[in-house]
Amino acid sequence: MAVFTGAGVAIVTPFKENGDVNYDKLGEIIDYQIENGTDSIVIVGTTGEASTLSHEEHVECIRYAVEKTAKRVPVVAGTGSNCTETAIYLTKEAEKAGADAALVVTPYYNKATQKGLINHFGTVAKSTNLPIILYNVPGRTGCNILPATAAAMVKEYDNIVGMKDATGNMAQSIETMERCQGDIDLYSGEDGLIVPLMSIGGKGVISVLSNVAPRDTHEICAKYLAGDVKGSLELQLKYLPLVRALFSEVNPIPVKKAMNLMGMGVGPMRLPLTEMEPENAAVLLAELKKVGLV
Repeated sequence: MAVFTGAGVAIVTPFKENGDVNYDKLGEIIDYQIENGTDSIVIVGTTGEASTLSHEEHVECIRYAVEKTAKRVPVVAGTGSNCTETAIYLTKEAEKAGADAALVVTPYYNKATQKGLINHFGTVAKSTNLPIILYNVPGRTGCNILPATAAAMVKEYDNIVGMKDATGNMAQSIETMERCQGDIDLYSGEDGLIVPLMSIGGKGVISVLSNVAPRDTHEICAKYLAGDVKGSLELQLKYLPLVRALFSEVNPIPVKKAMNLMGMGVGPMRLPLTEMEPENAAVLLAELKKVGLV
């Protein structure tokens, strides 16, 4: 059984103006997401600026999300690292906190061979009873889980159950599904490819767009799963211009800007991320207006 089906929000981490984590605001946006149909809260991933959180903040955000969500929807905790021991530590802490699954990114900067990836993810998987969702985002990490490697891992480790696919490579995605023979739950890591990924058996999306349009992102998936492919595609196409604007600069710069433009008050980014360039922000605002979000 999949950890979730539908739209999981890759939720932002709101900060106060002094840079501290704004837990009250995080609670507000978790409630907002669940009230608007989001199928899972995915906490402290890329969009949650996990790379600039201390270990203590990282774990506390997971604990807070689990407590605030209160079993209304599954909580998937980002626990990846380019240090295997750190990934093990964060995954164990997520399990203690009551998370429903762990999202574990490929090692970045130091990278790994395909053999190294199998050993890295396998070592993390053996350290926990949590279901593991692999996170494959070569554009950020310089490291790519090849289809044969994914198949080897799901065959060997019972709790490696899914993959967030942010490769943007449909040929690779379909080969992954072919080689895994139904043993992997695929989630789109690209908001512009939800329908295509679901057409090859994907379970849904782990979404940036959901931060600003949770109801319709849920509906893209729900309509597809209910057999309304035409309706699903219409929504997918409606939001493509906004999706492009949300990725016109490094994520999560645009989505935090969008949420602030919508009056959500999620605060600034932490360095090295900076405020959105005015010309890109103007395009973002125009696209938000077109879909009625401001």
